[in-house]
Amino acid sequence: MLKIQGIRKAFGPLQVLKGIDLQVNQGDVVAILGPSGSGKTTLLRCLNFLESADAGTMEFDGESFQLDSISRKEIRALRKKTAFVFQNYNLFLNRTAIQNVMEGLVIARKVPKPQAREIAARALDKVGLSDRYDYYPWQLSGGQQQRVAIARAMATDPEIIYFDEPTSALDPELTGEVLSVMRQLADEGMTMLVVTHEMGFARNVSSQVIFMEDGVIVEQAAAGEFFSHPGQERTKAFLANLGDGQYGA
Repeated sequence: MLKIQGIRKAFGPLQVLKGIDLQVNQGDVVAILGPSGSGKTTLLRCLNFLESADAGTMEFDGESFQLDSISRKEIRALRKKTAFVFQNYNLFLNRTAIQNVMEGLVIARKVPKPQAREIAARALDKVGLSDRYDYYPWQLSGGQQQRVAIARAMATDPEIIYFDEPTSALDPELTGEVLSVMRQLADEGMTMLVVTHEMGFARNVSSQVIFMEDGVIVEQAAAGEFFSHPGQERTKAFLANLGDGQYGA
């Protein structure tokens, strides 16, 4: 479904991505772990063209793209097949929950407003916000705001959703709300690439786990194998340094 090879990205003299290769199959839930500054978020942003990669190729649905010379038309076509959930929600503060979900459908995809509202309502129902359609972001908790953001991503019927630390701004109780929705998506077969520090999600929900450091993939394995029998010393040290309770569901 998605295959990337040789992705590189630098910011001035700083080499942030140093040649990333990765394959994601339909229905995979891939958790990306690693210390701060390892390149995790930059990788996601390059995959959704929020940043421009300096080099590398992408194959998506059988089509191949050269990332350092991809056209705007090709980017628009690829973005219609993907969705991105940010760690800080990125909601329009002057729009209600249902208007936030409708916005991309109406503006970017030219869906008629009545149809867009039906789609948005179904998406909000699915994330447990059927009673919050007309609430503004400031009237919602952080967990509810992030669930609106997930509903917005789901509403476009993407083939893959990229999540960038979707729970990092939330307290533990609200984190559980968001992870529950993500587990539901995983159970339904949604393909997801998730940058996360939630080890319970990585261990119990993801199918594959990647550990990144210093702009490279240090280790990639099935989730059970990754946590039970890490193969690289750096991965073992990373897991050993996690605090008690980090493996919870």
